[in-house]
Amino acid sequence: MARTSRGRSTASRVFLVLLVTALVVGVLVAVFLVVEAQRSIRAEAERVTAATAASFAASPLVVAGLSSTDDQQATDVLEPYAMQVIDDAGLDFITIMTTDGIRITHPDLTQIGEHYLGTIPATPRTLTEEFTGTLGPSVRTIVPVTASDGRLIGWVSAGVTTESITDTLIRRLPLTLGITIGLVALGAAGAVIARRVTRRITGDLPPGQLRDAVSSYESIRTLGDALRAQTHEHGNRMHAAVALLELDRRDEAIEILTETSRQSQSLVDQVTARRHGDPAVGALLLGKASQAKERGIDWRVHIEPETPRTPLSPVDAVSVLGNLIDNAMDAAAESDDRWVQVSLRPGDQDSIVLDISDSGPGIAPELRERIFDQGYSTKPAGAEGRGVGLALVHSVVTGAGGTVTVTGEPTTFRVVLPRAGSRRSQP
Repeated sequence: MARTSRGRSTASRVFLVLLVTALVVGVLVAVFLVVEAQRSIRAEAERVTAATAASFAASPLVVAGLSSTDDQQATDVLEPYAMQVIDDAGLDFITIMTTDGIRITHPDLTQIGEHYLGTIPATPRTLTEEFTGTLGPSVRTIVPVTASDGRLIGWVSAGVTTESITDTLIRRLPLTLGITIGLVALGAAGAVIARRVTRRITGDLPPGQLRDAVSSYESIRTLGDALRAQTHEHGNRMHAAVALLELDRRDEAIEILTETSRQSQSLVDQVTARRHGDPAVGALLLGKASQAKERGIDWRVHIEPETPRTPLSPVDAVSVLGNLIDNAMDAAAESDDRWVQVSLRPGDQDSIVLDISDSGPGIAPELRERIFDQGYSTKPAGAEGRGVGLALVHSVVTGAGGTVTVTGEPTTFRVVLPRAGSRRSQP
């Protein structure tokens, strides 16, 4: 049976995302290059027509021809000259005309003696425009021709048809296409490399299985840290008690041992009083209590006995609770009060509410709205930190049909989950 999109591996999804990104970037670059080429060609046409018309208007031959009273004689002299410049400059037309706009020269000899179709300025000045004339739409520049005394004696117009501009653009398309294909090929090669690297790390796991693997790793790490802290604390207390016994200070040794028992028993009572409790979560809370004590953090836990069971597996429950508590303790360690509070209670409409608050400096209001969307984590990333905590929490909770939000004063992460077995909790 063919693998569905739901079962596509993480490596394949990474490949598809990068490949689509490369294609989109390639298309955008191609569009940009075409638009930029079109703008550049038009600007070049305006520059060439303006320069050619200006130099032509200043030519002594043109001035002498327009100063003549015999238009036919002027045509006989200026028409060959205009055609030669048209070929040399790569233009489509150069029209020389009288002050009234009557053509003296034109590439189409039948148009000589007719009126110029473009715009003739009311005062002697240079004008560049796009106009549809006898040769079709064109970019043209008209320049006044003046005698030595400054008197207007005629006009010169030089132009390039838009068809020629389009032909120039088409000639440049192979380069644009080559650049686009090169970018897409590089992107595809990068996507292939990324797929191989991702597959080497994740194998053929779909994203859901990868998340479960990360959740399992986080759960084992969290429980390991908690139990290690609890063992370390008990070991310290036992060493202290043994030392006091050796000094014959039995009352103080008994007080240390009974204090440990009282603190643990209080939490055990809350955990066991809950009819639908999870032993792994209870062990986690006991271990975290030891971690909090090691770090000098006041540890507060309140669990209501009537709280229903969550739809989370023990692995996911430990991962969610452990990451949120770790974040809270990291934040509380930076404050003066140094406390963390965990509250688990029934919510409305068969829901479960988990609140984890701390005395830390808080999270900026503008960041609270996107803290989970961006995969933000208050834990340090890299070899010395974990850096995926809140992103994992968000993924696990939303996957179970719940929500996770953060508020301030004090900073509180609230997880709302449907009761196990309810319709909302079904995958």
